Amino acid sequence: MFSKACEYGIRASVYIAVQSMDGRRVNLQDISAEINSPEAFTAKILQTLVKNEIIQSLKGPKGGFSIESDKSMEIFLSQIVRAIDGDSIYKGCGLGLKECSEKFPCPVHEKFKKVREDLRKMLESTSLMHLAKELKKGNTFLTSSRISKPKAEMLSRNKN
Repeated sequence: MFSKACEYGIRASVYIAVQSMDGRRVNLQDISAEINSPEAFTAKILQTLVKNEIIQSLKGPKGGFSIESDKSMEIFLSQIVRAIDGDSIYKGCGLGLKECSEKFPCPVHEKFKKVREDLRKMLESTSLMHLAKELKKGNTFLTSSRISKPKAEMLSRNKN
C-alpha cells in the first residue's frame, strides 16, 4: 500500500521519536540498522523528513536526528505519508488502473473508496507520540525479526 520509502520513513520516525523521548539523538547508522534499511536509502528518506520539518538534524560530534517531544504529539502519520508518497494513496485505483473514476469505475471502485477513506482517517488520527509510546512499552516492534520485550520475557518463563 505504501512505497518502501514511506514504510521506512514511518519506521525511522517512530524510532527517532522513541530515542528523543529519552533525550537522545540517533545517527544514520543506528537508524538504518534498527529499521533494517540500506544506509544510502535511509539517508535520502531522512533528508525528506527533515525538509518537511518532521524530524530535526544536527551536525557535529553530538549531532544526529531527533524530534522535539512536544512536536511528536502534533505529527501524524498522514504528514509522513504525504512528505514521502504524496497524496496518491487517497486517489489511486484499487486495481492500479489509470482510467478508474466515478464516471468509469473499476470492479472494486466503490469498496476501495471506503478503504481509502478509513485509511485516511487512521493516518490523520495516529500521532507519532502514540506509536513511540507503544514501542517504548514493548507492545509493538519495528522489525519482523525482533520479539518485543514482554513476549521475550513470557517465552523465557514458559521454558522454565
